[in-house]
Amino acid sequence: MALLNIAEPGQSPLPHQTKRAIGIDLGTTNSLVAAMQAGRAAILLDEQGVAMLPSVVNYTDAQMPLVGSGALALAVRHPADTLMSVKRFMGRGNRDAAGDAQRSHYELAEDEEGLVRFNTSSGERSPIEASADILRVLHQRALATLGSDIDGAVITVPAYFDEPQRQATKDAATLAGLRVLRLMNEPTAAAVAYGLDAAEHGVIAVYDLGGGTFDISILRLHKGVFEVLATGGDTALGGDDFDAALADWALRDIGSPSLAPGQYRQLQAAARAAKELLSNEAAVDLDLSGVLPSGGTIRVTREVFENLVQPLIKRTLVACRRCMRDAELDASIDNIIMVGGSTRVPLVREAVADFFQRPPLQGIDPDQVVALGAAIQADILVGNRPEGDLLLLDVIPLSLGIETMGGLVEKIVPRNTTIPVSRAQEFTTYKDGQTALAVHIVQGEREMVNDCRSLAHFELRGIPSMVAGAARIKVIFQVDADGLLNVSACEETTGSQANITVKPSFGLTDDQITTMLQASFSHAGGDKIARQLAEQRLAGWQLLEGLKSALTADGETLLSAEDRAAITAPMTELQALLEGQDADAIRTLTEHLGRQSETFANLRMDKSIREALAGVSLDTLDDEVLQ
Repeated sequence: MALLNIAEPGQSPLPHQTKRAIGIDLGTTNSLVAAMQAGRAAILLDEQGVAMLPSVVNYTDAQMPLVGSGALALAVRHPADTLMSVKRFMGRGNRDAAGDAQRSHYELAEDEEGLVRFNTSSGERSPIEASADILRVLHQRALATLGSDIDGAVITVPAYFDEPQRQATKDAATLAGLRVLRLMNEPTAAAVAYGLDAAEHGVIAVYDLGGGTFDISILRLHKGVFEVLATGGDTALGGDDFDAALADWALRDIGSPSLAPGQYRQLQAAARAAKELLSNEAAVDLDLSGVLPSGGTIRVTREVFENLVQPLIKRTLVACRRCMRDAELDASIDNIIMVGGSTRVPLVREAVADFFQRPPLQGIDPDQVVALGAAIQADILVGNRPEGDLLLLDVIPLSLGIETMGGLVEKIVPRNTTIPVSRAQEFTTYKDGQTALAVHIVQGEREMVNDCRSLAHFELRGIPSMVAGAARIKVIFQVDADGLLNVSACEETTGSQANITVKPSFGLTDDQITTMLQASFSHAGGDKIARQLAEQRLAGWQLLEGLKSALTADGETLLSAEDRAAITAPMTELQALLEGQDADAIRTLTEHLGRQSETFANLRMDKSIREALAGVSLDTLDDEVLQ
């Protein structure tokens, strides 16, 4: 008799059989891939023994795009064909990305959906396609190193990436032939690497300043549980901006000549090289070869460079202060983890140490720590180490909700809620006979829809025709472990339902990312007043709609002309008030009209009871009661 070989879900049926999983840090400037080898997470190297793959793709040759250092070498000669820092364009629209594209000398293509696409010699290319080409090279490197199929990958993203940016990352991975086990926040991945290696517990700040993005996360580590208390950051701030600041300074110093795209790329590369040298030197020469016909150099001191980047560093500290406030903590942090190559700038380390009043940890290469943490988590998720299962509790960065009548926002999932999460809330219809409901999903902290970001729309149809307020519609928000949102609506009496997976056409703009949270605080007083006005207007409109319907049906039969006038006069007055801004006056008149119409409401109720009892004898009622 044969036995059926079984195993726990996600685990191999053979104790000695190990699955292969990888962790990928898909970075703005450089990308890495790591895997567990001999019980430890290790970075996988290419054939030349190099760990970092430049996140650059060149499309000059339509048949064979170049990825990495080969593509980077063509950036000067073919700037429009060489896509760099594409991570900054993931999930964004043309209008949002126009500034970054102009500075990088990209030619944006027109897209019907509004998504960013680049004009190249090989045709139009999207950030998703470019990211897929980068991921494909990392996938091939893992196959060559590990010598077997890859069972899954954990890919890291900035903690502040929103739904379209995360979905774009997953689409790129799928296009590259990777099975995504999970998208993992970069700060959380760094905490996993340090938490396992150093067995740290307590509250940790993860300061992640990469090539194109900045993230700050506050995490609590305790007994294998990594809980993100709060996140913040800026998806358009990083080492690339340090390079641009130095390059623009150099342009001003040499008289602001007009540069061709290739020349500006050359200047950016020279600025990046000078920046890296200034981490260890007091002064360096910025090479102008390829920038000016005469070539030459410019002497740059560390002091000049620090003055240029000081405002950028201050922007990161503002985000740190906001994140600490969100986590309801003072400056008492147990440890600070530095992530990203830009944290090697001495002024960055000094500023962070001063802010948190303790030196940061430096035990792991800041360029590699994210990939290493992702590899550890991938090994767990693929089922190789169930005994070491870690619980990662990330949070959503901005509140999610829907629009209600009056342009109000009803928050269903508040910001900094731990994910994955499922939240439900009941709503009802606004008008009599309403058979459909438009659901508008929004993201943000403000009270009014116009001040928040629109994510998606969908409609629920098939609602039974009944009086306003009688229908029961349950709206469910589900955010998965990758931060992707699914919204469903169901009318409970009929079971009619509709749903949508939120995949908007573009991501947050740079200004939205940096100001949305600040705006929620600075406009708190005004938003409260605006919401009160909207709520009073809504109450007034609902009362007017109900009275108009009632007067049409029973006004002539149940009320005298004098009684009707006593109701219609304040109705006309309220109608005019609703166009104004006086919430107190609207509330006072609404309450007065409600009292004025109570007698009419009682008469209608008596009429309904009489009609319901017409033709029914008391004996019949007694029998029904006894039964």
